[in-house]
Amino acid sequence: MMSVNNDVDTLLRKEIHHLPNYDSGLEPEKLKTRFNLENIIKLSTNENPLGISPKVLDYLNDHVNVLGQYPDPESKVLKQKLAEKLGVKTAQIVIGNGSENILEMLCQTFLNQGDQVITQSPCFGLYEIFPLMMGAKIHKVLNDDSFKVDLDTWLYALKQFTPVKMLLLSNPSNPAGNIFSQTQLLQLIQTLSDDTLLVLDEAYYEYAVANDAYPADSISLLQEHAGCPWIVLRTFSKAYALAGLRVGYGIASDLKIIEALNKVRTPYNINFLAQKAAEAAMDDADFLQKSVKHVLHEREKLQSSLSRQRVFYVPSDANFLFIKTNKLATEISGELNKNGIIVKPWKERGYENYMRVSIGLEKENKIFEETFFRIINML
Repeated sequence: MMSVNNDVDTLLRKEIHHLPNYDSGLEPEKLKTRFNLENIIKLSTNENPLGISPKVLDYLNDHVNVLGQYPDPESKVLKQKLAEKLGVKTAQIVIGNGSENILEMLCQTFLNQGDQVITQSPCFGLYEIFPLMMGAKIHKVLNDDSFKVDLDTWLYALKQFTPVKMLLLSNPSNPAGNIFSQTQLLQLIQTLSDDTLLVLDEAYYEYAVANDAYPADSISLLQEHAGCPWIVLRTFSKAYALAGLRVGYGIASDLKIIEALNKVRTPYNINFLAQKAAEAAMDDADFLQKSVKHVLHEREKLQSSLSRQRVFYVPSDANFLFIKTNKLATEISGELNKNGIIVKPWKERGYENYMRVSIGLEKENKIFEETFFRIINML
């Protein structure tokens, strides 16, 4: 047999050697096996606790007979529905296998080795991984203890690291859940030059629009006031409850951005059922409203309980809370795991005493509260 050099490291791109792994969290089945548990409460991945819309499920059942065929590589029907809803051209829209797929394409398309990228801290892990994968340099804007947006700090970072190739901004922030207000976003975009690409991630948009201070029509705001190229990212994974099918979309300022992304996008990146589910979900406004109402109600209840127990949390406009713990969050989450509850302990430097907790069903949230308070009072 021919001998093979097993030293794969010598073949890797140098950026891959020190690239961090994405932390997708603990899987329920593994937890069941580890602690011999029957039931698991998963509050770690910000899914819709109500599950998929019954109307979407019925629609999918009516379309399974064509699964032997390739899907539309352009997602034309879905793009048309989005364009009509958002008041943009279909040529301004790109569809991704989740919005992070579009983030990956953006980094592959626009970032060169040594390019400067600015994002916030704490941040969604892929905001760091994808730029580093391309050899770019990441600079994080730190939150203060209150987690309120300090616009001056952002403006200083933009000047300090000029030229900034890409600004990655999640609004609401993941994992903190805080927001840039309409006024703050306007001030920020007016300072950006045409050599910076603004990536505005609005994965939790449907929850945040309940806050009057939130820039609910960010697309119009950017169209009217931005002097830089931009793209807004949204998803069907959260409020629309299609996390398992992976559908995200982006709306760009310039058709050339979409044309460039299509050069690196795989031709069938959105499967047939995902396209149909997203189309049907857009037509079920009642389920979307019910889902958002549930989260807002349950989030307020959990925030009130935390306040009564004098536990610090970041006031959130998303479907989760970022909670400060009195011990390392991994220690607290480990105790929660023993009780069949999965949350996401944050491991980013400086935030090891925080954990992100998704809003679940009423019963799940109550069990989490009781168990969490018992654990922190015991340790």
